[in-house]
Amino acid sequence: METTKELLEKLNIKYAALGENVNSYLEGLLHAEVTTYWDYIQLDTLLTLQKPKTSFPDEAVFIMYHQITELYFKLALREFEQIGANQELSKAFFISRVTRINRYFDALIKSFEIMIEGIDREEFLKFRMSLLPASGFQSAQYREIEIYSTDFLQLVAKDQRANFSNNDSISAMFEHVYWKAGATDATSGKKTLTLTQFEEKYRDAFIALGESCRNKNLWQSYLRLSAEDQADQSVQKVLRENDSNVNVNWPLAHYKSAVRYLARDSADIAATGGTNWQKYLPPRFQKRIFYPALWTKEEQENWGKSWVDASLAL
Repeated sequence: METTKELLEKLNIKYAALGENVNSYLEGLLHAEVTTYWDYIQLDTLLTLQKPKTSFPDEAVFIMYHQITELYFKLALREFEQIGANQELSKAFFISRVTRINRYFDALIKSFEIMIEGIDREEFLKFRMSLLPASGFQSAQYREIEIYSTDFLQLVAKDQRANFSNNDSISAMFEHVYWKAGATDATSGKKTLTLTQFEEKYRDAFIALGESCRNKNLWQSYLRLSAEDQADQSVQKVLRENDSNVNVNWPLAHYKSAVRYLARDSADIAATGGTNWQKYLPPRFQKRIFYPALWTKEEQENWGKSWVDASLAL
């Protein structure tokens, strides 16, 4: 361990290089408060961020779980950003950071029982009506994770994908992004208020992010690795896990929740915001695949089917 004298000498060199007097900073330490856990994580503020719209107790569970989800998304986005910005990307760094992302999604997927089993159904069906037109569909960070994961072309609705190439403008492809169908009336083709609000707030930001991620999304970062590293099974494994987590396991967790709370005999209840959860959530309908080159033709054709069948059998 370095001595006090050695540390002071290093501090003096550091602040001298900045044109500052180290003694002034040391004097400031005399007056600074000691850091506490509750101040460091802003605990008092954090615990006041739950603002239920009704008096139903389980609405607090609903709010807090979604807030936790968004924090995990923020953690994942930090890793995507670091991978894309790394100009000397190595196999070890790539695997370690994608593994972090996978770990965050694993935690979310495993914890979704909180939503499936931890909220009283009758309470939910009542307090949800006070949330209109808000919907989890409007999670901008989840859309950012998709944009950071793959070429934007893979986010275009599958029936429109053949009309575009990776070189087309993001704004043109955005008009056919897959998730719009999840908040569009199937009969009239009219956008729900949920979708209209979402696009008004985030459309420009999503398009700008799509343009900036053309060469630094996770797939393009993978292609910057050497041919040998790209063929490495451990590299492909973490990418396949990312693909499965974001495009199958996470949507399926929501689907299971929707089946529990919104399916009622022969008549299904509409989700908040009017999202078409029956068609939007099951992975086998959307066929969103970030890295098709890493999956066999059979795996792509049966994308998500086994997960859905297994879930409905439970």
